[in-house]
Amino acid sequence: MLQEVDRRSAESLQAMDDVTLTAELDGNLALAKEALGDSADVMVRRFRIGALSRTAALIFIDGMADATTIDRYVLEPVMRAESTEAEDPVAWLQAAGLPVNEVAAVDRLGKALHAVLSGDAALFVEGVSTALLLNTKGFEKRSIEEPRSEAVVRGPRNGFAETIRMNTAQIRLKLKDPNLRIKGLKVGQRGNTSVAVTYIEGVADPHIVDEVVRRIEKIDIDAVLDSGYIEQFIEDTHWTPFPLIQNTERPDKVVANLLEGKVAILCDGSPFVLIAPAVFNQFYHSPEDYYERYLIATLIRIIRIISMGMAVLLPSLYIAFSSFHPEMIPSRLVIAMAAGRSTVPFPSIVEAFLMEITMEILREASVRLPGPIGPTIGIVGALVVGQAAVEAGIVSPIMVIVVALTTIGSFASPSYSAAIALRMLRFPMMAAAALFGLYGIMLFLILIVIHLCSLKSFGVPYMAPLTPFRKKDVKDSFYRAPLYRMKERPTFFIPGDATRMGEHSKGDDS
Repeated sequence: MLQEVDRRSAESLQAMDDVTLTAELDGNLALAKEALGDSADVMVRRFRIGALSRTAALIFIDGMADATTIDRYVLEPVMRAESTEAEDPVAWLQAAGLPVNEVAAVDRLGKALHAVLSGDAALFVEGVSTALLLNTKGFEKRSIEEPRSEAVVRGPRNGFAETIRMNTAQIRLKLKDPNLRIKGLKVGQRGNTSVAVTYIEGVADPHIVDEVVRRIEKIDIDAVLDSGYIEQFIEDTHWTPFPLIQNTERPDKVVANLLEGKVAILCDGSPFVLIAPAVFNQFYHSPEDYYERYLIATLIRIIRIISMGMAVLLPSLYIAFSSFHPEMIPSRLVIAMAAGRSTVPFPSIVEAFLMEITMEILREASVRLPGPIGPTIGIVGALVVGQAAVEAGIVSPIMVIVVALTTIGSFASPSYSAAIALRMLRFPMMAAAALFGLYGIMLFLILIVIHLCSLKSFGVPYMAPLTPFRKKDVKDSFYRAPLYRMKERPTFFIPGDATRMGEHSKGDDS
């Protein structure tokens, strides 16, 4: 019965989008109460506008609208205003009666109620078939903090919050370009979540912008609780472990991608902003790469590439060498490995799977534990479990070293979603090594490369600029050229303005 009532209420609210307001105050209030239901937080304040000699009513949500703004800048001015002979009450209220920074007139009840549910107040006046929407938002917001998932040694410390207007303001603060465009959308039949598509007009490819907007407008869901919902609906393909859209909490990272011709998608209620299109190499770049000198940034990127290889290949190589190709290992190392495995009752594939699954469980448990003790439990748990497993003869000492290096390598990735993809691929790679040795590893790597080359993100090849190869775009891929040589934006994003710098730039691009 309760579900039927909720369904009727939702249908009633959606039907109000087509209801035109009338000049009868009580009739408009009755329709509003019918749509919003008997909710304790819906406030209806009736009062008299002395200057107009008319009765009015204010509808707002307690806890979302600021009580001080309503008392001081709405009720008090209009109730104490002197008599006027204004012919148009709405024009008088907008021009002189309401000292509120945003006042909009609507003639549809649905628009008024959607604004009320977003924290605004709706003013209905007797004899007027228009409602005034007043900016009275005053709900609690989280302050700007440093992103925990994308910490940097050198760079800005501010991150996005859960309020969309705070986030767009942070982008505006860093990018004072009049060509910056923020297109507002509403997503969700019940949630009506505010979504903003942000891009630089004249830099971003209009076809990519239109495609992003089209895919977002096609989303059919009750409510969007986080930008991750949008990511799953608009990505090009779902059958891949690799992320096709990047997410970030850093305003500087969003601005840098906007300047390359990409599109940013902000979602109200989420501190994570989506960046599209995305290519494979950008998931292993950090904003810090551009704040340090290019030699240091290049070294760090090479270290990340090595770490990525360690995270995927180390357990598989251990299985392949110990089971199929011991002749390729130096003699002393073979003797040490054989001595360590002499008491292990399992084959190397079982040993590797046992330790890797244990590490994944410890990693997940440390994330779910309370902040202060989570990392401690993860480190202590790994040490205790590893040492106990070696002493019990379940795994060999070198296997513990391999798993530890593999786990450390996966932590070096700046992107959490990209690191998860490597963790997923590690297990089928181990199975291929157990079946065919080094041949299995090579075959699986070839399949991964073929799969990566087949992916696209909003029409942009995922492996660009390596395939298709563009020489002048490689300067910001696995290494980073000096900033004064990066005069042009990446061509694979088809930017409208391909030039980053003017003729006054230092050096040449030869």
